[in-house]
Amino acid sequence: MDDAPARRRRIRRTGPSTRLRVDGPILAGIVYERLVTSNAEGAQGGAKNIVIVGGGLAAVRTAEQLRRASFEGSITIVSDEEHLPYDRPPLSKDVLRGEVDDVTLKPPEFYDDKDITVRLGSAARTLDTGAQTVTLDDGTVLEYDELMIATGLVPRRIPSFPELAGIRVLRSFDESLALREHAGSACRAVVVGAGFIGCEVAASLRGLGVDVVLVEPQPAPLAAVLGEQIGGLVARLHRSEGVDVRTGVGVSEVRGDGRVETVVLADGAELAADLVVVGIGSYPATDWLDGSGIEVDNGVICDASGRTSANHVWALGDVASWRDLAGHQVRVEHWSNVAEQARVLVPTMLGQEPPSAVVVPYFWSDQYDVKIQCLGEPRSTDIVHIVEDDGRKFLAYYERDGVVAGVVGSGRPGPVMKSRAKIAAGAPIADVLG
Repeated sequence: MDDAPARRRRIRRTGPSTRLRVDGPILAGIVYERLVTSNAEGAQGGAKNIVIVGGGLAAVRTAEQLRRASFEGSITIVSDEEHLPYDRPPLSKDVLRGEVDDVTLKPPEFYDDKDITVRLGSAARTLDTGAQTVTLDDGTVLEYDELMIATGLVPRRIPSFPELAGIRVLRSFDESLALREHAGSACRAVVVGAGFIGCEVAASLRGLGVDVVLVEPQPAPLAAVLGEQIGGLVARLHRSEGVDVRTGVGVSEVRGDGRVETVVLADGAELAADLVVVGIGSYPATDWLDGSGIEVDNGVICDASGRTSANHVWALGDVASWRDLAGHQVRVEHWSNVAEQARVLVPTMLGQEPPSAVVVPYFWSDQYDVKIQCLGEPRSTDIVHIVEDDGRKFLAYYERDGVVAGVVGSGRPGPVMKSRAKIAAGAPIADVLG
C-alpha cells in the first residue's frame, strides 16, 4: 500500500462554503474533514461546537438528531475506525456469511450535505473537562462546547489463551472480514460463549459448512439474559442444525503450534479445532477517560437524559449507564436503544422539550432462518409462560410481580410486537395469557 503522503488528495464539492479533505485510500476508511467552520448560532443562542467521540450508530443518530433539531453549529465525529460509521448487527451474520460487504450507515454525501466533520483513524486519548478539550492519539487537540461520549464496547478476551493464529473475537468490520476469510478454509470451529454474538456466529459458521462446537459455562445459551427455559429452546434450535452444544462447562486450555489445534474443556474433553471464536461479552470503552473526573462504573454514569458527572459532557449508547425511572443505573446494549436515547439527549442539551413517551426496550437476534425477538425487560428470575412451541418457533411471556414484564418469540413477530402496549402499561399477566 502507498505511503500516507502519496495517498493524500483533495475533493471539492459544489457550493462556496464546503470543502472536504480526504486522507487515505478512497475505498477503505476515508477521512472526511470539513475545513470550513460554521458561524451559525446554536439552538441555545450562542455559537456551538459539538464533538462526538465514537464512530458507530450512536454517533450518527446523535448527529442526525442535532440537525433535525435545527442545530446549525459545528459537529465533529471522532472515530478510531478507518471506515465511515457502519451497522454492527450484520457483522456476525450477513457479513460473516459473505452475503453483504457494505454496511455503511450513511454515504459520504450525507456528512457533506449535513455539514458534519468526520475524523477517521483518530482515537481519543485524553479528556480535559476543565479546558473542554479532547486530545487525540496523533496529538490533535479539539475544543468543544458540548461533548458526546459514544465510544461503545471492547470485546472481552481470555488472557490465558496463547497467541495462536485462528483465535478470534468479533466486534469490528475488519474482524468480521478476517473471520470470514478464516472460516472459508476452516473445518472445525469452537465458539466460546453462547450469548447473542456466540449464537449468531455459530449459526453463520454452520451456514458456511463448518462443524461447530458451542461452549457455554451457563446451563443453557442465553441463560443469563432469557433464563434456562428459553435458553433450552435456543440450544434445541442449534442442535437441530448440527451444532454440538456443550453447556455447564468452560474452556481450560487452548493448544497449538503457531496456530490453534486443540481446545481442552474444564471437564477434560479435548476438541480438535482450527478456528476458535471468543464471544464472552464486551466491556465499555472508557479507558481513555481515566483522570478526567468523569464518573465511570460499568459504563459512563449518566442521569435520565444522558448528562454525565461533568458539565457539558454527555454519553449514550452501549458505553452509557443511564438512570431509569426507578432510580437505578442501567446500561443497555441494544441497537434500538441508541435512537431512543438520542431523541431524549439532544433536545435536553439544546434546551428543548424531550419526548415523554414510555419506551419499551426491544432487541432481536437472527439465527438460521428464524428471528428471535424480545420486547420489555425479561429477567432470568422471572416466571416464564411458554404459550406456543412447535419445536422450532415459540412464544413466551415473562411474569414479574403478577404483571407482564416481557415477551420473547422465535419466528413469531406478530404476537411479539402486539404485546408492546400491554408491557408499557404493566398489564396483568392474565391479559396476555387469555
